[in-house]
Amino acid sequence: MARNTGITDDPLPLLRLLQLVSPSLPIGGFAYSQSIEWAVEAGWIRTPEQLRAWLLDQLGKAMVNLDLPLLARMHDAARVRDLAAMGHWIDWLLAARETAELRAEEANRGRALADLLIAWELTGAPDWKATLARSQAAGFAFAATAWDIPARNTALGYAWGWLENLVLAGIKIIPLGRAQGQQVLQRLVAEVPAAVAKALTLAADEIGTSSPALAIASSAHETQYTRLFRS
Repeated sequence: MARNTGITDDPLPLLRLLQLVSPSLPIGGFAYSQSIEWAVEAGWIRTPEQLRAWLLDQLGKAMVNLDLPLLARMHDAARVRDLAAMGHWIDWLLAARETAELRAEEANRGRALADLLIAWELTGAPDWKATLARSQAAGFAFAATAWDIPARNTALGYAWGWLENLVLAGIKIIPLGRAQGQQVLQRLVAEVPAAVAKALTLAADEIGTSSPALAIASSAHETQYTRLFRS
């Protein structure tokens, strides 16, 4: 299926994308560390370089081989208003989430975003609420197509938002100074364009990944005694 990946002179889609990736978006992104909290307690992440390596590994595996190619397909489904296809790609994403914690985050943020889409009065959002509420990625893709944000920019924004949230989590829990955190983010952002380009070339039978360290850390975080972040 052909995707709208062109560049437009209209600034509004870019501004809407900035709104979607803003940390002030009330969907609870700030409340999750995706197991960084346990990795810090276990001694896996203690320095800015270790945080960068942890996130770079996830970017090159989970984001490239799972999240971003599925996001692109959700973008296709939303653009042509194919509810069955959207449900199919959500099922795929949830099945690939390796822990209850990661599945719960996807659904909790999905419900919050689905309500926000309705509050924004996006066409079709009420009819799609039950489906979009299962996955934040689905709601993100739906909003992107409603606002004419091309698939490539949607993926770039999604990856940026994911990185920023987790770097902020690292700043809080390691802890890091904000300047150190921004240095980590600055270095990681340089890797995002190539990651997105690769993700958008994957065929359906190439989608999938395994992240054992993330799965172990996420499972342990579910029962971690003292936490700042949600499980």
